[in-house]
Amino acid sequence: MSMSSVVKLSGIRKSYRRGPEEVHALDGVTLDLKKGEVVALVGPSGSGKTTLLNILAGWEDPDSGRVEYPSAPGIHPGELPWRDIAILPQSLGLIDEMNVRENIELAARLPEGPGVKAVREKIDGLLGELGLANFQDRPPAEISIGEQQRTALARALLLSPRLLLADEPSGHQDSAWAEGVFKTIRAAAKQGTACLVATHNEELLQFVDRIIGIRDGHLVDVEHPGLRPPEELAAQVVERSQAASVAETRGKTTPFRPDDLRSKFGPQS
Repeated sequence: MSMSSVVKLSGIRKSYRRGPEEVHALDGVTLDLKKGEVVALVGPSGSGKTTLLNILAGWEDPDSGRVEYPSAPGIHPGELPWRDIAILPQSLGLIDEMNVRENIELAARLPEGPGVKAVREKIDGLLGELGLANFQDRPPAEISIGEQQRTALARALLLSPRLLLADEPSGHQDSAWAEGVFKTIRAAAKQGTACLVATHNEELLQFVDRIIGIRDGHLVDVEHPGLRPPEELAAQVVERSQAASVAETRGKTTPFRPDDLRSKFGPQS
């Protein structure tokens, strides 16, 4: 394994029962995420994105295959501290009784955290970068859903984690703040965080280093879009993913429905 690997998946398989039918959510997935790279995970709804994120986070276990974190050999992913894995789920998971700043501080207040004093400057920086400084004393219920999402992102990035798992991080943002969110993720990558971002927003793929398509539980590398129109990229993602799925399964693909899986990442994708 390369020394720059943050996490490596080898031959990951995960299936579910839907009545008499067996659904292959992940079918022999292999993936290596490197320090400091931003990787986009794209694919149609029900393609296996959420299952892959859940397994990386340790919220689900694969039926077979290996999940390896070089920084913590032999430790289950679900037991890794915030410094190793930080998660931005669709459900956000903010605490209603805490204001924006306190929600961001949460990672530092955990027993394994460094304490708020040690990261006060980082908190102030994230509040400013994500447009939250004027709302930091408000509870989540008194700010917009977009501001809530940016609060959850700031919380995830507070301890400069080795790995960020972000499920649709710009899903509640207007076009200006969607770009701002991805720029913040890029800045985290520059500091060494590996970022896996599930997204449907093709316009923001200019901010990533690598694009992986997923369909019917299979991964396929997709050519980086460069300056091509978003609609052209979207068509290629679907075409390449479909072609890889057909080739690998020899036509034995099974549709996957959003209600086949319950997940802490919120609405299924």
